[in-house]
Amino acid sequence: MNHTEILTRYTANFVDEMIQNGIQHVVISPGSRSTPLSLAFAEHEHIKEWVVIDERSAAFFALGLAKQTKAAVALVCTSGTAAANYYPAVVEAYYSRVPLVILTADRPHELRDVGAPQTIDQLHLFGNYVKWFQEMAIPEVDDGMLRYVRQKAARAVYMACEGNPGPVHLNFPLREPLTLDFSLEGIWKYKGMVEHSARIPLDGKKRLTEEQLEAFVSQLTNKKKGLIVCGPQADADEQFPEQVVALAEKWQLPILADPLSGLRSGTHSKENIIETYDALLKNKVIRDRMKPDFIIRFGAMPVSKPYLFFIKENATIPQFVVENHSGYREPTGNVTEFIYADPTTLCEELLAVDQPAFSEEWLHDWKAMNKVARNHFLFGMEEKITEGEAIRGLREVIPEGSTLYVGNSMAVRDVDTFFLTDDKPISVLANRGANGIDGMVSSGVGAAAAGKRVTLVLGDLSFFHDMNGLHAAKHYGLDITILLINNNGGGIFSFLPQAEDPKHFEALFGTPLHLDFRKAAELYEANYFAPETEEELKEILQASYEKKGLSIVEVKTDREENVKWHHEKWQAIADEIFFKNGMV
Repeated sequence: MNHTEILTRYTANFVDEMIQNGIQHVVISPGSRSTPLSLAFAEHEHIKEWVVIDERSAAFFALGLAKQTKAAVALVCTSGTAAANYYPAVVEAYYSRVPLVILTADRPHELRDVGAPQTIDQLHLFGNYVKWFQEMAIPEVDDGMLRYVRQKAARAVYMACEGNPGPVHLNFPLREPLTLDFSLEGIWKYKGMVEHSARIPLDGKKRLTEEQLEAFVSQLTNKKKGLIVCGPQADADEQFPEQVVALAEKWQLPILADPLSGLRSGTHSKENIIETYDALLKNKVIRDRMKPDFIIRFGAMPVSKPYLFFIKENATIPQFVVENHSGYREPTGNVTEFIYADPTTLCEELLAVDQPAFSEEWLHDWKAMNKVARNHFLFGMEEKITEGEAIRGLREVIPEGSTLYVGNSMAVRDVDTFFLTDDKPISVLANRGANGIDGMVSSGVGAAAAGKRVTLVLGDLSFFHDMNGLHAAKHYGLDITILLINNNGGGIFSFLPQAEDPKHFEALFGTPLHLDFRKAAELYEANYFAPETEEELKEILQASYEKKGLSIVEVKTDREENVKWHHEKWQAIADEIFFKNGMV
């Protein structure tokens, strides 16, 4: 058997087993050393390959696609710095628990550490940011080797998805020649192969024992004022919103719902959902007045910084954090009891226990304050559109069943404030693992590759940072609307103490770009619009959703005016709560 046949059967069996175990999408960045993997994926009839030239963009594209599909996505690249360009997305995938299977081609062992071109040390390249690493064997073909590659492929998919999902890395040392021969018979299997040669283990859901459940509920006895907090919930199932709101209504507790929790949109009840808590907790008097007796949190820490202050100020309050699997997402260092159990199952089981007696007045106060804040966010319109109004207008017209992908910094905070509850089913995604602005365009475009209409909201710095991510949208004709909020720099820094330093602020933090993004839209053949009022924005967004392909809707704002407008909103809410209603 010659080298080409050995390489063909080795690679084809590996690729086929990955597909047998659930891989439906692969993102490929062209290169020479990765030729066998790229060709095998491209030839297999049961997978969709996406070619994204820049590896950094490709990795974030895969991240967005995996978030949207809630399934592992494979990545393929050549050797050298190509693999290193995956690093930012691998870090994000690790912290945001997104399953990626990274397949890097490499020089064979005899070409390492001898000055061969395009050769770096790729062993454990991503360090602790992958759940599992494997250096693959040099290709050979016998039944034992083909079983080996299938077992590694199956294990890679399983490891990416088991427990808390995340990235895994397999490194392939490959000798030349690198082409494959698809005329060979039976390359997608070996003679001893059964229907499914390397089955993924069956994983059950975690749940508390009856004794553990009773012990948990007993800790809430004689407590009157509780909070249910729902942070980002990338791994929650579709039944979770129904079950957690049912629990909140039975126990008469408010739910502080992060925009990434999945609770603000959909047909489930919104009766006890407090979506304006970020604005409410900005006020120190409200934080002091609304001190809870306990907190039950599902998912990661919410986006809201005022909520973080609130938690830090109440470090002695009993806090219970529910995680699907192991994990320690508690950045305040407060004393916390972790509950490792499926959140939907836990809510169902808590609904079946005797109802604790909690304060109805406590719930009433939260709902009354939420109503005040909602009214301030929903009504009133400026002559020229503000950043908050842009999110408010988007919320009104975004299509049912679509996805909102949110950038970091100011964008996600405005979504937290102004994307209020709605019965329209909307999926909200964001890269809140490492919270960086890099790769946001590619992530949104990758999410659109799953076939669902996507609206990407981000700032001008995030857009600039990843403009080459637009190429995949153009190349594949993906349906995505980008709401680009351009305040000519880093708007979020205007809310921070750095803004008080006039000497260095603009150069180091404001960082104005002074770019005409209309020309970027022209480069990538996108539809481009620049509305100036909220009504005009809504009309343009609505029109963009009826168009195919890429649309860029740019809203230009002023950073200083934006800060002033936000502060006025927050103060008006506090004034009404304090003086008009006399609630606090």
